[in-house]
Amino acid sequence: MLSRVADTIYWLARYMERTQSMLQVIRISYITSQDEHRYQGWKPLLHNYGDLTSEEINEAVRDTAQVIEHLVFDKANAVSVYNNVMHARENARAVQDHITKEVWQSLNEYYHTIRHEELAQQTTTEDPVSGLDNLLRQGLLFTGTVQHTMPRDEGYVFLNLGKYLERTIQIIDILGLNRQAFALAGHHPTGTPELRHILYSLYGHELYSKTHRGNLDPETVLHMVVYNSDFPHSLAYSLRQLMRGCERLKDKSLPTSYEQLHFLVGKAKNSVTYSSLSAGNANLLDQFLRQTRTELLDIAAALNKYYFGNS
Repeated sequence: MLSRVADTIYWLARYMERTQSMLQVIRISYITSQDEHRYQGWKPLLHNYGDLTSEEINEAVRDTAQVIEHLVFDKANAVSVYNNVMHARENARAVQDHITKEVWQSLNEYYHTIRHEELAQQTTTEDPVSGLDNLLRQGLLFTGTVQHTMPRDEGYVFLNLGKYLERTIQIIDILGLNRQAFALAGHHPTGTPELRHILYSLYGHELYSKTHRGNLDPETVLHMVVYNSDFPHSLAYSLRQLMRGCERLKDKSLPTSYEQLHFLVGKAKNSVTYSSLSAGNANLLDQFLRQTRTELLDIAAALNKYYFGNS
């Protein structure tokens, strides 16, 4: 496969995984803002997912509709959901010979859905949860279409590399946005709202409730998100899938390129596997999040250099 094609497919997957994560975080943040008097506000999300200045953020947080419009539909916001979907569609158009017709159609439908003015009106002012759910369903349709129609060839490998690399980065960012949940947990015997926020943002609340009946425990939540290899939105699971994708490239790579990538993925995977985090140790958690994110960006840089031919 040409490096240009591999790069395009990889970024197609990253844009779509980022979109799904952003929408879920925005959805849960909106619900939390309506239900929790202790809600920390939209500022962290605007810093993480927007491109506004500090002064603009201070002004925007007063208007929920403006926040959702900026994060989801704003064409001028380079990292908005709209722009992620648009870039993913452009990438899919460029590699139509390497993806199935069904994958292209599902992504094209997503693009036309997010452009509807009626959907933007519903999402920003009328019923934000239903509007965001409509977009989330489009993302699930895309994911299912990839799983059921794509051949397990080299293109599928780069799709998965992009998907799981982006997922690990999003997990780190979600933990970072809500790290105060672990520090505050000792003052809330039934579990802080932020712990629920983390689980809902990572699609893990139902699994946690079924597995660990009773109150939310910060140590158990942290263990599930970081170490549970059966939870598809944990760091351990995502890095295992990233390693599987890397290993599938062995016979299709230059030995030095594969060795560099395999080393970096293995390093990140082992750093997570052999870490010993404690919810009560905020400094250790912060250090772990920074180190892991740096190692993930090193993997992205290695793919860019050794597989996509970019400096």
